[in-house]
This record gives sequence, C-alpha cells and structure tokens, in this order.
Amino acid sequence: MHHTKITLENGMRAITVPMKDTKSLTLLALFGTGSRFETKKTNGVSHFLEHLFFKGTKSRPRPGDISQALDDVGAEHNAFTAKEYTGYWVKAASHHFPLALDIVSDILLEPLFKEEEIEKERGVIFQEMNMYLDTPRRYVHDIFESLLYGDEPLGWEIIGTSGSLQGLSRENILTYRKSQYIGSNAVLVVAGAFQEEDALRRVEQAFVRLPSGTAKSCPPFRESKKRLSPVRLEYKKTDQTHLMVGARGFGMFDDRRYAATLLATALGGKTSSRLFQEIREKRGLAYTVSAITEQFLDTGYFSVYAGVPHQKTKEVVRRIRDEFHNVCTTGITLRELQQAKDFWRGQFAISLESS
Repeated sequence: MHHTKITLENGMRAITVPMKDTKSLTLLALFGTGSRFETKKTNGVSHFLEHLFFKGTKSRPRPGDISQALDDVGAEHNAFTAKEYTGYWVKAASHHFPLALDIVSDILLEPLFKEEEIEKERGVIFQEMNMYLDTPRRYVHDIFESLLYGDEPLGWEIIGTSGSLQGLSRENILTYRKSQYIGSNAVLVVAGAFQEEDALRRVEQAFVRLPSGTAKSCPPFRESKKRLSPVRLEYKKTDQTHLMVGARGFGMFDDRRYAATLLATALGGKTSSRLFQEIREKRGLAYTVSAITEQFLDTGYFSVYAGVPHQKTKEVVRRIRDEFHNVCTTGITLRELQQAKDFWRGQFAISLESS
C-alpha cells in the first residue's frame, strides 16, 4: 500500500495513506505517552488530559462547540489513552478533511483548560471509573496487569486512583502536557480519499506551532525484588466469574513476539482454536474465551480470559492449565501453525479495507 512519510521541522512525523474507492478519510494524531510516563502522584493525568482537550479552545470556547462542528457534518470522533500512547481521531467524508484537520490541531494546540471545566470533567472521570468497576469483563484485565507488574506504572490503572484523580491540579496537567506533547513525540496519520500533496501541505501548516524538543521518557521495566502474589481474588455480585490466566511475555521489539501471537491464535484467538472448542463448543462452559498477547516497549504478556459460571470456575482454570501444559510438552501441530498464519493474513487483508 502506497504511503508517504515526512518529518516536520518540529520533529512531528506525518504519514499519508491515499486509498482508492472510498469517500471518507480518517485523521489520527498519536503521542508517545500514556500512564506509564506518570508518577504515583500524577497517575491518571494522561487520561484526564485526553478528556480536557475537548472542553474548549480559543476559537471554540464552549465545551460543546467541538462536538457540534463534527456532528453537523456526520463525522465520528473520539480519543483513547493507553499505557504508552494516546490518540485523537476524526473520521469524516473526504471533502471535510480541512475541518477534521482544523479540529484536531485546534484541540491540541489551543486548549483553554478552564478551572471550572477541569472540575466538571473530574466528576465525569469518577463516573467513568465507577463504570469500569461495574464492568468485570474489563476490570479483570486491570487486576491481571497489577499482578504482573506490581506497584509500578505498568501495574497501575490508566484512569488513576480515586486519590490521585482527586489530587490532580491544573498545574500538574499543564506541566505534563508541556513535557509530553511535543513534535518529536507525535505522529499524524491521514488515510482515505484526499489529494496527498495538498494534505501534506495543510498538515505542515496546521502543526507548525507544535513545540519541538525531547519528551520525558518512561523508566525501563525492572523485575520486582519482592515476590508478587500469583493470584488475586476480588468479589463482586455478578452472574459470572471473570478470570484471566497468563504470564509475562515479550516486548514490541522482541522478534519472539510473532511466535507468541501465533501461539495465542492457535490456543484462543479464533473460534476454531483449542480453548474455544474445548471450553465453549464441547462443554458449554463459557460464552467468551480468548487468548491474546500484549506488547509494551520492553515487556509484554500472554493471557487467556473467560467468563464462566461461578460453580465451574475451578474446572475452567484446570482446563486452561492443562492446555498450557500440553503446549509446553508437545507444542502445536504444523497444521495449527499454518492455520494461525493464514488467519492473520486474512485479518490483515480485511483491515486494509477501512481507513
């Protein structure tokens, strides 16, 4: 697939991916920062900042102005915060590219961060936190990562804690933004229907005021000297038990990550996988059972998730353990390996159908 990459004077990388036979485009601004770049005191600031960018700019001072401008043309927009990156995107009809670019550059370069909006959004995030606590299928992943990494940034929740969220000040937020939201730490991607030369020119003009410099790096992952508990149980009245089983794996620059991904696919990455067939199809013990790998800069993990009847929890854990043992002793078959590779070839082809 054709693409063009340029680097602006401030260090920001811009990538354009023209696509034929589509009438829309997606614009995504990514920054290489997230909750792993926080301290205990500022835990949650990456996510808080992501929310605040939408709460008014110099040219769109009211919090609803940004959503209104995009809703008026039927565009979709959102943002997300992860442990090592944060993104802001707009998907719109291709002829609205100037508006999409203007919105994304406006929120990132001219935010107001009014005190009253900060306090209102703090309340919104507390409710988001409660929503996650009421969603055990999601919350179990946070618990699992805290078991793997302990009391360090990779083990902390992206949203922060009640204490850290309450303690975040406007000064904390501005300091973090100044440290991390700079050109060399940013990538802008435009994919879809547009004139490439015109798009690159507009991007360069829009983001010329993004500061240059070097962003603060995150501390490298270090094994805890303390022995971490291998199990954590948390009780909440639900209709299912949600469980995860797994171990630390490989980082995003480790070539072994490819083998780990294929193993996860064979074990639980598709409906014909071993665990899906054994736990759901043969025994009816779960609606959802899956295996994934996660990669961070210098570490990662391999995990299996399942939502099961309370009284069948031990049986499901035992069957997952047994499948792990089988893989460790006999591996997967050549046929399973080929099927996993073909699965990802197909998934990759499908992913290229959308911007």
